[in-house]
Amino acid sequence: MSVKLRLSRGGAKKRPYYYIVVANSISPRDGRYIEQIGTFDPMLKKDSPDRVKLDVDRARHWLKVGAQPTDRVARFLDAAGLMKRTAPVNPDKAKPKKKAQERAAAAAEKAAKAAEAAG
Repeated sequence: MSVKLRLSRGGAKKRPYYYIVVANSISPRDGRYIEQIGTFDPMLKKDSPDRVKLDVDRARHWLKVGAQPTDRVARFLDAAGLMKRTAPVNPDKAKPKKKAQERAAAAAEKAAKAAEAAG
């Protein structure tokens, strides 16, 4: 059984409120969970102390027994100092796509022709 630390959504429509839970990986997102270890309210300001509430002792326990946090929960744990999270690096995502490369090449060619004609 694979155990995950993840978010379970609560709250009303367009007013999200999340519980940080320990759940079996095959359980539904808002379904059965083993234990609730915190809350996350994205509607509050980022510097609000009530935005993320986390039971640090229980989170530490579940990490020791092998529970895997999702990316968002890993951010919270990193902020709490329980684990080190490295940001994903994908250099190909920042590169322009095929059509943008073609437009850039055409613009460079046009600029070269204009410089040649002027000079």
